Parts: sequence; structure tokens; C-alpha cells
Amino acid sequence: MINILWVIGAFVMMECVAWIAHKYVMHGLFWFLHKDHHVRETKGFFERNDYFFLIFAIPGIICLAIGLRQDYNILFWIGLGITLYGFAYFTIHDIFIHQRFRLFRNTENRYLRAIRRAHKMHHKHLSKEEGECFGMLWVPMKYFKELKN
Repeated sequence: MINILWVIGAFVMMECVAWIAHKYVMHGLFWFLHKDHHVRETKGFFERNDYFFLIFAIPGIICLAIGLRQDYNILFWIGLGITLYGFAYFTIHDIFIHQRFRLFRNTENRYLRAIRRAHKMHHKHLSKEEGECFGMLWVPMKYFKELKN
């Protein structure tokens, strides 16, 4: 049971890490990698922004590898939480929101519609300044209130 709590805790903490990294790293020092995600400079399937997928996967892989070598110690379960968050991020952000694969196009789910709306508001800013909604799974209440039932 404690291992499940480590997985859930790591997953939740990754939302905090993602918010901070998005606001201060992607919209800061590493804007040169993230910029094409906002201004659509790329013509192909991949963006420079996709490097963040690899960057954020590294801690999860390291934790999984070390934890696995030490008989499923705490690092394995933390790595599993990080990896599950990465999968959720890919599914929500790349598939559901940006439709990189034509799946999950329509939904009546209020939570998913609020996520999509918040992300749209994030992308209305084409520069690295004055952004909003830097998280992925946590959605400010105002986006739920804006939805028409």
C-alpha cells in the first residue's frame, strides 16, 4: 500500500514540477526550444519542444533503473509515478489537446473541456512573457465557470 502512495505522490509532485518548469524554464532560459510550440515554426511532425519529452523522461528512467536493481525500493515507485505522469502528459497534451494523433477529438466531459480551454488561453500568448495556465492537469476554476453546460 505504501508503494502505491509513493506512485501517487510522485505523480502529483510532477504536476508541480511541470508547472514550475513550464513557467520558468520553458518560458525562460529554454524558450529557444519551446518557442516553436507557440508560434508553429515547424512544418513537420516533430518540434524542438519535443526535446523536453526526453529531458523530463530521464529522472523517471534513472529512478526506475536504480529502484529495479535494488529490489523495487522506493526509487522504483517514484520513477513509476514520474513515468505515469509523462504518459498522462503525452495523452492529454499531445493527443487530446494538440491532436498530434487524431484520437479523442470530441468530449462532453467538463474537466477535459476545461483543460482544453485553459491550454488554449496559454497558447494565445505568442511570446514567452505574459503567459498563463502553465500546468497540465490542474485547471483554474474560472475555466470551468466559462464552460457552457
